[in-house]
Amino acid sequence: MAERFLPASPGGARLEQAELNPTRGTARRSGEAPIRVVIVDDHALVAEGTRQLLESETDIRVVGEARTGEAGLSLLEQLAPDVMLVDINLPGMSGLELARSAAGSSANVAVLIVSAYDDYAYVAEALEIGVAGYLLKTASARELVDAVRAVADGVFVLDRAVSARLVRRRRPGSAGATQLTEREADVLRCLTRGRSNKQIASELGLGLRTVESHVSNVLAKLGVASRTEAVAYALGHRLVTGESHGEPTHAG
Repeated sequence: MAERFLPASPGGARLEQAELNPTRGTARRSGEAPIRVVIVDDHALVAEGTRQLLESETDIRVVGEARTGEAGLSLLEQLAPDVMLVDINLPGMSGLELARSAAGSSANVAVLIVSAYDDYAYVAEALEIGVAGYLLKTASARELVDAVRAVADGVFVLDRAVSARLVRRRRPGSAGATQLTEREADVLRCLTRGRSNKQIASELGLGLRTVESHVSNVLAKLGVASRTEAVAYALGHRLVTGESHGEPTHAG
């Protein structure tokens, strides 16, 4: 499946997207049923405002709210939502812990982190867990709605401000993407889809050690220190391109 990006909106779109592993976060989206959403946020006012915003859309239905990570995990098991909007700073179990539990469960849910924090450590951990997206609370109403629809379609969403922050960590004097070999570019595309080294090896028909070598070369040439930064760099510089299978018509 081809990668895609959200077209610019009048206010300046702040989301960047690329295809995720299609086995997660794509339980519905053929137009036959609303996107079922659970909101996990300890601030009642924020949660209620988010509910009202999402429920003003005919194709989205908020089926539950939770104020703690533990309660959110319980709702995940009870309601089997398509999308969970999760704040990081929750009492008890953190939002990242909840995301990790969701990723390790059998639930086919797309976890979208919606946080006030753009700290590298939070973003890196979230992406390593395998969340469906990371959005800042400074996002507009339209960007939030677009993000919910995107992750329900199996599309990875990264707030552009977060992407830019990660890209700025790039080491100066590195060779850059123009120096990537064709195979290294293939590996980078796999990284943006959340693939592990083992999955990349299987997908590209390579040995695991060969993939590890390619990943190391990609990081070195892009001048980044981690897979997370490589993904952010690829998104921020439009390196993951391809034939689109349909851009969202609601944006712009």
